[in-house]
Amino acid sequence: MARSKSPSGPPGREPWSTALTHIEPNKILVRGYCLDELMGRANFGEAICLLLTGELPTPSIGRLVNAMLVSFIDHGVTPPSTLATRNAATTGTSLRGAVAAGILGFGRHHGGDALACRQLLDDGLTIVRTGRTVVDAATALAERLVETDEIPPPGFGHRYHSIDPRAIRLLQIAHELEVDHEYTQLIRALEMALGKHPQLEDRRLPVNVDGAIAAVCGDVGLPPEVADALLMISRVPGLAAHALEEQRRESPMRLIDPTSHSYDGPAERRIPDRRK
Repeated sequence: MARSKSPSGPPGREPWSTALTHIEPNKILVRGYCLDELMGRANFGEAICLLLTGELPTPSIGRLVNAMLVSFIDHGVTPPSTLATRNAATTGTSLRGAVAAGILGFGRHHGGDALACRQLLDDGLTIVRTGRTVVDAATALAERLVETDEIPPPGFGHRYHSIDPRAIRLLQIAHELEVDHEYTQLIRALEMALGKHPQLEDRRLPVNVDGAIAAVCGDVGLPPEVADALLMISRVPGLAAHALEEQRRESPMRLIDPTSHSYDGPAERRIPDRRK
């Protein structure tokens, strides 16, 4: 008598499992929590943490994740991912197609610095754990980066900003929430070591937003891959906005020159008090 095949696949193959979401009639469980109960109780950053890490974060970590998501939401028309989105949008593709083109525009040199900076900081902390001070580790890292011609290092410097306001604010929030520990201490020490290096006297290499995100994610225990995911997730709204604006305001199939654009949006304004 012939052996019947398992409905789940070839003979001997076990069914596969997922620990993310369970669906049954009239119920959706995300990491064990009812999705409808999370709605209105967990903010977007907290829900992302739950999905990516398996647990809801503390309020402090949730606030930091939200700050990271806001920090990377958009950076104008010049980043490669934005240009990829606008170039796709001008062809008449769908919104999802244009946004997907932008996501594919991320690479080692655009959007990859957070991962690379985290590795750099891990190298420094390995030195610290041998008994050397944070300052010693930062000095050693700075020397290595100069010798190997890795200047600017990942997480430091910016092509537009002499001081990245997003990095300053994120590190400030981390300090206010008392999430200021070994990664953050090391990245500040490395910033100082780079500034004091004799071969970098004419270079300003402050921590940028990628470096701040790498350090903060390290201090709150988020794996490097989660930081990378947060960067991609946070930029999606900006890419969607650029795709919509391109198709609403510009003519199809235009040649997009990012150096010739001007800004005609609202002038600088203060955030209203939303507690009222």
